[in-house]
Amino acid sequence: MNATPDSLTAALIHLSPAGLALAGGALAAVVVLMTVLMVRSSQLRREQAEDANERAMAADARMSELLKIQAEMHGRMSTMAEVFGSRQSELNQAISQRLDGMSQRVSSTITEQTKSTHENLQRLQERLAVIDAAQNNIQTLAKDVVGLQAILSNKQTRGAFGQSRMETIVADGLPMGAYAFQQTLSNGSRPDCTIRMPNGAAPLVIDAKFPLEAWNAIRDAGGPDLAKVASQQFRRDMEIHIRDIAEKYLIQGETQETAFLFVPSESIFAEIHENFEAIVQKAHRARIVIVSPSLLMLSIQVIQAVLKDQRMQAQAHVIQGEVANLMDDLSRLDERVRKLQGHFAMAQKDVDMIVTSADKLTRRGAKIEALEFEGGDGRKVSGDDEPAAKSVESRTGLLKLRVVDDE
Repeated sequence: MNATPDSLTAALIHLSPAGLALAGGALAAVVVLMTVLMVRSSQLRREQAEDANERAMAADARMSELLKIQAEMHGRMSTMAEVFGSRQSELNQAISQRLDGMSQRVSSTITEQTKSTHENLQRLQERLAVIDAAQNNIQTLAKDVVGLQAILSNKQTRGAFGQSRMETIVADGLPMGAYAFQQTLSNGSRPDCTIRMPNGAAPLVIDAKFPLEAWNAIRDAGGPDLAKVASQQFRRDMEIHIRDIAEKYLIQGETQETAFLFVPSESIFAEIHENFEAIVQKAHRARIVIVSPSLLMLSIQVIQAVLKDQRMQAQAHVIQGEVANLMDDLSRLDERVRKLQGHFAMAQKDVDMIVTSADKLTRRGAKIEALEFEGGDGRKVSGDDEPAAKSVESRTGLLKLRVVDDE
């Protein structure tokens, strides 16, 4: 509680001297304490004021420093803004230039790609057209192959196919009369074709029958065992067929010692020589030659050349006689040409003499014209005219006699 002066005075009055002494001491202590407190509080207030001033000054210093830093930052920000603005404008310009260049390149690239794509599409269309044509050809060929397979499935039809192909090759390569089809031999057999050889030699026999059943069995075999069995059957059929050709068509003195076995397929011919060497060797020992269409065509061309050489030899004596007659005619022509050349030489000589005489007459006429004189009858006379005229007349008559003699 706060004590007022009146209350304190009232309290002092009621106190005893001892109490007053005590009260005075206490009061003095209180006064001293209050004085100390007041001094302390004033010091505190002064310290607080000094601290506040120092803090205010520090705050002002920090504020001024912050303002300075803010001003510097503002300047730097403005500088950076200007730099960034200029850099951004340069960047925008560079980007726009690059975009323009890129757009031009992209445009040119797109144009080139469009042109290239158009050309490629055009080429693709052309190739597709070629492929369509090839596909049509393949379809047609497939139909032909199916038809050929249908033909080859029948034994009689297959034989007719091989026979017709062989006949076509022979008829295209040889003249009429140089071959015969289905001609009967002395033993009653009828080979598919016989070719007459030159110089009265025995004809060559061609057989167009080929055992294709076992070959088709090899093609249709589903495994190695079935293929092996089919190969053995094909080998047996070929051996039987080769033996039949040798027994039926190789007749001593009537046919050639060698016969042709015609295979109507180049691929079959190649596989026989590649995979069935024993059959080829057996046919060679039996004097049977296995021929494909190309080998038969080549053999026919060789025979044609031999026949042509024979015909030329047969006509050699006629040619020699005609050459002898031609030489006689040439000898007579040479003799007559030489006579005519002599006549022309003599006529040329006479013509030269006539020209010489004409030149002399011209010169004499010129002299007479320069030495004009009159005779008794009033004509111009020259003593050299009469002999010259007689010489010209005599030479002209001689030339006429020679021409009449030549005729």
